Amino acid sequence: MEIPVIKMDELYGEKTSETLLLLHDACAQWGFFWVENHCINHDLMDKTKELVNKHYEENMEKNFYGSEIAKNLGPDKVASNVDWECSFMYHHQPKSNIHDIPELLRTTVPEYAEEVVKLAEQLAEVMSENLGLDKDYLKKAFCKPSVGIKVAKYPRCSHPEAVMGLRGHTDAGGIILLFQDDKVPGLEFMKDGRRISIPPTQGNRIFVNLGDQIEVISNGIYKSICHQVLPNQNGSRLSIATFYNPGADAIIFPAPRLTYPSQYSFQDYLNFYSTTKFTDKVSRFQITKTVFK
Repeated sequence: MEIPVIKMDELYGEKTSETLLLLHDACAQWGFFWVENHCINHDLMDKTKELVNKHYEENMEKNFYGSEIAKNLGPDKVASNVDWECSFMYHHQPKSNIHDIPELLRTTVPEYAEEVVKLAEQLAEVMSENLGLDKDYLKKAFCKPSVGIKVAKYPRCSHPEAVMGLRGHTDAGGIILLFQDDKVPGLEFMKDGRRISIPPTQGNRIFVNLGDQIEVISNGIYKSICHQVLPNQNGSRLSIATFYNPGADAIIFPAPRLTYPSQYSFQDYLNFYSTTKFTDKVSRFQITKTVFK
């Protein structure tokens, strides 16, 4: 199966309608997709990747292989409740923890975060409009969005059959934008009841998936999908995941425009239907919610 590819520059121009439809289908039928021709500076992406890999090789790799997780893993020792990863979290907004991340990254990672936020906001606007909502609906629903970046490496693993890189889960938040390794695979998503492998990144693509709160706000129209990471015997995999999430105080609920009427008699509906049969179904449901309170 071919993962949908959204070319952001085609959202504005001759292919607008086609690209909007493709994005809507990707959100509703897949819950994940690639993004190309986006606003993130390519040189900044390359620099971020280079510095993260440098920090891992100089500071994290040796510590990881000296950890109890690594020392205890073997062909006869299955680790079922741990993840084969080393990572740190950068909180970008509303409150930064810039002094808690490696000094090597304190300039580049915030710059990268600022550009990813712009892409996340652009996607949030288009997704809102695709759902028939005001274009700022998701941003307002997120109520001062929280943004964080999980920087992770999934180290080369001599016994990949004995451990998971990252156990299966859905993401709790909103829109997740992943800048990942261009050589080492490992990420898997569910699609139609089976796992499909997400290939290494080509060029400067960003991989996007939707979190639980998008599924709730869209009343189940858009999907949050279970995924996992497999460790690799031949190399370490890079993952820089930006989480564009609701603020901590955001109250999450399905957008009222997207919910079905809650309660009415079938006869009342038939009476109303007889005069609105040839109108749009969605509009009829919206009016029904008002008429049959």
